[in-house]
Amino acid sequence: MSRINVLNMTFAYDGSYDNIFNDVSFHIDTDWKLGFCGRNGRGKTTFLKLLMGQYEYQGTITASVAFEYFPFTITNPKQSALEIIADIAPEAQEWQIQKELYKLDLTDEIINRPYETLSNGEQTKALLGGLFLRENCFLLIDEPTDHLDMAGRETVARYLNGKSGFILVSHDRAFLDGCIDHILSINKTDIEIQQGNFSSWQRNKQLKDDFELSENTRLKKEISHLETAARRTERWSDHAERLKVGIDPNKVDVKKGNAPYQAAKAKKMMARSKAIRSRQQSSIEDKSKLLHNIDAADPLKLHTLEYFTNRLLSVERLSISYDERTIFEDLTFTLEQNDRIALIGGNGCGKSSLLKLICGDDIAHDGKLSLGSRLVISYVPQDASFLSGGLDDYADKMGIDRTLFLTILRKLDFSRLQFEKNMNDFSTGQKKKVLLARSLCEEAHLYIWDEPLNYIDVLSRMQIEDLILEYQPTLLFVEHDRAFCDNIATKTIDFNIMAMMLA
Repeated sequence: MSRINVLNMTFAYDGSYDNIFNDVSFHIDTDWKLGFCGRNGRGKTTFLKLLMGQYEYQGTITASVAFEYFPFTITNPKQSALEIIADIAPEAQEWQIQKELYKLDLTDEIINRPYETLSNGEQTKALLGGLFLRENCFLLIDEPTDHLDMAGRETVARYLNGKSGFILVSHDRAFLDGCIDHILSINKTDIEIQQGNFSSWQRNKQLKDDFELSENTRLKKEISHLETAARRTERWSDHAERLKVGIDPNKVDVKKGNAPYQAAKAKKMMARSKAIRSRQQSSIEDKSKLLHNIDAADPLKLHTLEYFTNRLLSVERLSISYDERTIFEDLTFTLEQNDRIALIGGNGCGKSSLLKLICGDDIAHDGKLSLGSRLVISYVPQDASFLSGGLDDYADKMGIDRTLFLTILRKLDFSRLQFEKNMNDFSTGQKKKVLLARSLCEEAHLYIWDEPLNYIDVLSRMQIEDLILEYQPTLLFVEHDRAFCDNIATKTIDFNIMAMMLA
């Protein structure tokens, strides 16, 4: 076992006045299975790239292992997956490669195909298997779950649980719980490392936040008392000062009055009041510093529309095909008010196609799809890469209330500085938050969300869960985060079953 040591590291992007990291120090053991979490924009991917030496920084990072970053860049995707893995880990024997990939449910048929023909999930698994075959290598795994369906996430979690020596950035709680033994957390004002999985870290954080909130109440009272005392001291000092105004103790006869005594007393009171005021101000500042490390997740609000009948949508024996290949068939279900239906299944099984068809896209299909008359739908697409321009302009274009839109983004941990940036400069998680915030501004009968949580941090996921459970909107959604689905879905439609019937 060896260590990765980070000492007094400070980093800011060129042209930015805000440090991403400011004089941070910690160490990581190279045999840890380390989960990496924190709000979007806090610097998780930036830290991984600092370890890779891609940016200049102040301070030192020392390690006795080589770092390898996932996702790995493939230069020749026409090669077979087996050939690409052999290039990544040239010291590995073919039987070792096959054994590793079998652990990830990749068969000979898959690994001998051209890499470019594999699904995103299959590519993720192949690259992870290859990278873990490299010797003396510490893996930096950056959000691998965004191309994995629920079954794929469970497979990769089991695989990673049998490994060691990696940092894993993921916002999927169940996935993290299944494969890590330490947590590295970027908090509001510091960085901390704890032993355990995500759930144990969350419990500890809740206890710590509860304690800090109670301390917050106590400290605010103390600060208020100190400020009142400081103002009283100032008035006392001012009164003493007025007593000696216009009096020259050298010219007043002591036998005829007490002016010299008053002047001396005023001088003494002034010095004492300044000392007291200084101590009070220092105490106020020290206590105020203790109030800033709680990651507040303010509650969100949603304004749904009431539909005039209970049923909003019915689907009867619906089938969708592409290029003469049937994606799914004989799908039948109804959607009624306050239903929250999760569409689950592997990638490419037709979930997104169904959502797009309901939203009005021209998709060839058979069977019957009946939407309620004058049904208002709010749709969040899977892809957010098209977003560009300013937030104000986007709000105006979408016809939503600008103030409400920005307020929701603030609650989702956008800084005011972000409001001035072009959306081109946002992280993928921040772009997804823009789409969700826009949807939360829209009054609708039905909310249709296609993988809304991709790249979105855990605290924001929990905010959205709380919102849905409180306001109970009618929701049809695709999501591979098992914890989210288990917590909010009232019904599920499993496309894997339909795929098995087609096979």
